[in-house]
Amino acid sequence: MKQTLLIYNTLSRRKERFEPLHAPNVGMYVCGPTVYGDPHLGHARPAITFDILFRYLRHLGYKVRYVRNITDVGHLEHDADEGEDKIAKKARLEQLEPMEIAQYYTNRYHQAMDALGVLRPSIEPHATGHIIEQQQLVKQIIDNGFAYESNGSIYFDIEAYNKKYKYGILSGRSLENIKDASRELDGVGEKHNQADFALWKKAQPEHIMRWPSPWSDGFPGWHCECTAMGRKYLGEEFDIHGGGMDLVFPHHECEIAQAVASQGKQMVKYWMHNNMLTVNGQKMGKSLGNFITLEQFFTGSHPLLTQAYTPMTIRFFMLSAHYRSTVDFSDEALQASQKGLERLMDGLKNLERVPVSDKCDEATEQFVKSLRQRCYDAMNDDLMTQLVISYLFEACHLVNALIDHKASICADCLNELKEVMHLFTNDILGLSADNAAGNAEREESFGKVVDMVLDLRAKAKAAKDWATSDRIRNELAALGFEVKDTKDGATWKLNK
Repeated sequence: MKQTLLIYNTLSRRKERFEPLHAPNVGMYVCGPTVYGDPHLGHARPAITFDILFRYLRHLGYKVRYVRNITDVGHLEHDADEGEDKIAKKARLEQLEPMEIAQYYTNRYHQAMDALGVLRPSIEPHATGHIIEQQQLVKQIIDNGFAYESNGSIYFDIEAYNKKYKYGILSGRSLENIKDASRELDGVGEKHNQADFALWKKAQPEHIMRWPSPWSDGFPGWHCECTAMGRKYLGEEFDIHGGGMDLVFPHHECEIAQAVASQGKQMVKYWMHNNMLTVNGQKMGKSLGNFITLEQFFTGSHPLLTQAYTPMTIRFFMLSAHYRSTVDFSDEALQASQKGLERLMDGLKNLERVPVSDKCDEATEQFVKSLRQRCYDAMNDDLMTQLVISYLFEACHLVNALIDHKASICADCLNELKEVMHLFTNDILGLSADNAAGNAEREESFGKVVDMVLDLRAKAKAAKDWATSDRIRNELAALGFEVKDTKDGATWKLNK
């Protein structure tokens, strides 16, 4: 059955039916990291959000070109136009080349995303590798009358743009509101209007990262890279542009203005944004002491954490809330997610122990026959991953009932149940039992040892050696193993 996907378009402020410009081909651009520090939660959420979209679109049969950029120049401190380049500053402090800093943290980012089960994009362009394309974009904007030069820097003329088009269509801000917000900065210097933003910045003598241009030796403004690279790899019009909600203004607003000013038409059909992250109800920030890197989550090496959490636990937690809702991290919430992930993984593993009957009972048959479409309906409604997880939990409950002989299932329905649970858990949600365990080979060997001990216990019970049987069970319990005797033999799990 063909699925109809609805996605929330920030530009129209409503859910829209997804209809690609050139189906079955889909062009998707997502703002990637600025690589000057270790990856943290703020990097994880958009990566996981758009990984789900990437996976699901491909599952629906689309051919997706997924572009996710690396910002390695032009991202300044203080605001988009002022301050020191963050990567250059890090390089100066550590006495390294800027590209050493960028490469080191790009590698760290990739390692963290791989652990989280985030698929690599189709193309991962770097801003420093596309200076020519960014200069070409600036030239087009100047030629069309929407930019001006000031002391070797080039600024976007928002008032000129607003007379012909409208600035603020994504964020809903008017030009007057933007001017009011920047009034305190009036008279700073080069700009005609403080709301104008930099397309090209003249480099100061101490600035390390610089390139020659018709205007000055300098570097591109932060907003240019995504417009230039998106157009290079996806064309003048493409389907989806994504990122965190914090990028709506000014970054994505400026991207829209740049695209329209350079080519006279919109570049993106659907704008998608994931919501913000908080930690114990507060915005994440180093000054608040709640800034937690992904490595600290994976190792438990942060004062706010009582233990280490696997990458799959982090991913599961993210997917337990809708991508457009605010997510609040706490140690207690992560512990609950760890238990939820274990429950889901146990359900998948226990599918292999379900006894097959000649026919299903009516309730089981109805549940299994409806499960696939219920999961599709949740995904089609703007990626409601939290509903999919709840339906998979219902399936786990059924699996336990089947093992306990409280329900019956035929072979065809069991195969359907297995297929659906694995499809949505592993392929679409990207949750993996191997990653959840941390080391698949070690867990497999570990499980074989426990099974061998339980086999010895079974032989003791068969020989009516109750003392040995009880001693094995009690010693396993003391080590944290929960052993349960069923009609089909003993089962076990480790209470973490």
